[in-house]
Amino acid sequence: MKNSFKIALVLVIGIILAGCKKEEKSPSYHKGDLTIFTDESFQSVTEALADGYMINYPETRIKVETKKEDLGLLDLLKGNAKVIVMSRNLNPEEVKTYEERTDLKFLPAKFAADAVVFVVPKDSPKESISMDEINSGLLSEEKKFIFDGTNSSNLNFVAEKLKKQPKDLKFSIIPGNQKIIEELGKYPDKIGVVGLNTFSRPYDKTSEKLREMVKVLPVVDKGKSYTANFEGLRSMEYPFTRVLYFLINEGNFNIANGFIRFSCTHLGQKIVQKEGLQPYNIYKREVQMR
Repeated sequence: MKNSFKIALVLVIGIILAGCKKEEKSPSYHKGDLTIFTDESFQSVTEALADGYMINYPETRIKVETKKEDLGLLDLLKGNAKVIVMSRNLNPEEVKTYEERTDLKFLPAKFAADAVVFVVPKDSPKESISMDEINSGLLSEEKKFIFDGTNSSNLNFVAEKLKKQPKDLKFSIIPGNQKIIEELGKYPDKIGVVGLNTFSRPYDKTSEKLREMVKVLPVVDKGKSYTANFEGLRSMEYPFTRVLYFLINEGNFNIANGFIRFSCTHLGQKIVQKEGLQPYNIYKREVQMR
């Protein structure tokens, strides 16, 4: 009788422990670890959103890792990443591959309007740049434009905008958006191509220092000048405005989906705004995201 009671007790304890173990492993948006892959151009806004999420959910640990845009996409498709940040549009073949590999519908979670900007040293006499100049310059052996590398979001987006393949463009390289700004003074005849989020934070000391070093050129198209300011981003009239979005490889409501939902809520969008970028959702009626 005693043995039977002991066996029953062990079984009950085993069931309880199994239930606890199952509960610990169950998906949760408010605890656990997540790594987000982002191009260096969007690192600042991604880190700001990650910090905001961890403040709201202290049991989460989010690491932001920089990786060239195309390489981050490959990691997502291979299942080596749960969340990546993208700016360029995927082509139909890439969308098909994404849906086959992840077993998810292609639903980009848009959260901010950023821009690719063209910069020159502060003392440069140059005051603007035309679309024709950008087009012809990127096909010239002079390699007048400096990008942060191949496979980068800035190069991908400019190529997409000009309806060219990145491999067909001719350019110089200085690794890193910040490095381009810091070293541009050594190359007075060159034009740096960087992401706006590199120095868009209004009250950040590093951003202020970088802004003091360069002049952001308005882009002239068909006789009209466009600036990468809030209005230019909100209306998407600035020709190199780009919409940042998250892609995931997570089917349940775990941290990845929780983070994306947070980033698109009012609180997340206020963080985007504090980064000096145009929120995608706060001014939904005003933003004309084409």
